[in-house]
Amino acid sequence: MRIGNDNPFAQSHLLSGTEKRGNVQLPDYTDFHLNTKTAPAMSDDKYRAAIIEQAKKDQEAGKFQSESAGFRSLVKSYVSVVSPDRKNMISEGLRAIYKNNNPEPKTFNLLDYLLGTVKYNKEGNDLSYAEFYDSNGEMVATYSNSGWTSFGTKEENARESELWGIYNNAWNSAARESRGKQGAADSIYISG
Repeated sequence: MRIGNDNPFAQSHLLSGTEKRGNVQLPDYTDFHLNTKTAPAMSDDKYRAAIIEQAKKDQEAGKFQSESAGFRSLVKSYVSVVSPDRKNMISEGLRAIYKNNNPEPKTFNLLDYLLGTVKYNKEGNDLSYAEFYDSNGEMVATYSNSGWTSFGTKEENARESELWGIYNNAWNSAARESRGKQGAADSIYISG
């Protein structure tokens, strides 16, 4: 599940993948709801053009936002550019948790200074809960026995909102244009 910390757009979705570390099934980083840092696939101008083109295609096909695989792919690519490196944070965090024999966390200098912090609860080698924070102090992921939850950072949420604005405006323009063409076709048919 990906949840924005101050975002009213919460998604309920299990993000567990197939790999394990200890008793923890690692998240599926390819899932639409879980972003991790990636290099930009194109410039912001090209992203904008791709978003507008996708909106036009989706409107013509009668799809809107996440109903479209192309839209989901663009969102993931566009937002991941500003995402924290969740994959590395989680991997290093779990490695540190399993190295620590204490059921409650001590401060991990590596995580505090490079990756953020981890808070967790475990008994022996069974991890039941963990929180992962980036270096800005924003919670970016949690693990509980039921799976993973991803939290959007302020930067990710802003970039996703920007994409939605571009897409929605383009989709609405395409819908108005389509209705205009339909109205013109209807008037030609009526007058003919």
